[in-house]
Amino acid sequence: MEPFCRLDGIAASLPAANIDTDKILAAAYLKTTLRSGLGKALFSANRYTEDGQENADFVLNQMPWRQTKVLVTGPNFGCGSSREHAPWALLDFGIRCIVAPSFADIFFNNCFKNGILAVTLADDIVAILAADARSPSTAHMVVDLESQTLRRSNGEVILFEVDPARKRSLLLGWDDIEEAIAHLDVIEAWESAQDNRWPSVPVGAGFNALLDSPKREGQRGVS
Repeated sequence: MEPFCRLDGIAASLPAANIDTDKILAAAYLKTTLRSGLGKALFSANRYTEDGQENADFVLNQMPWRQTKVLVTGPNFGCGSSREHAPWALLDFGIRCIVAPSFADIFFNNCFKNGILAVTLADDIVAILAADARSPSTAHMVVDLESQTLRRSNGEVILFEVDPARKRSLLLGWDDIEEAIAHLDVIEAWESAQDNRWPSVPVGAGFNALLDSPKREGQRGVS
């Protein structure tokens, strides 16, 4: 996973509430297990007309928002089904930060697992950022994860909160597997302690072998 330290780029506004994962990526695109290529299908019902042509009125089909890196949107973003393909499509398009008043829980978790920073801010702050994002002259934003700040085009700095563990994983570019590998010594020590604590017998040895296990002897009479 690519580390997230500082994001410097264009923000786009999709102010609607309850934008669900089917709107983010339609069910027709869920058959693939590849994470690349889904950016073309992001918000397909809005981006394309019935004959497959680009909808010129949709923000992501306009300049400078074709290069959007920050998405400013409405409350309960990512609701609906738990499809992980939705953050895959956002990431493949180039979006690495989403700002909203609230997120659906599963989508929120999936964002961090796939290298996207999901930022929750108060409604009035999101409204200000959305207004910035609607104008090409003010749509530029800088997101600094280390300092947990978002800088508007006028220089104003906005602070945001992020879970320390999730922040660390994004800064290092670690997914769940890489996080586990980093703590492998602790995991192995725990497993070793469990092996010494609980009785074990070969597979298929039967219940009597369990009762006669040397580890079991020290546990008899213990309630």
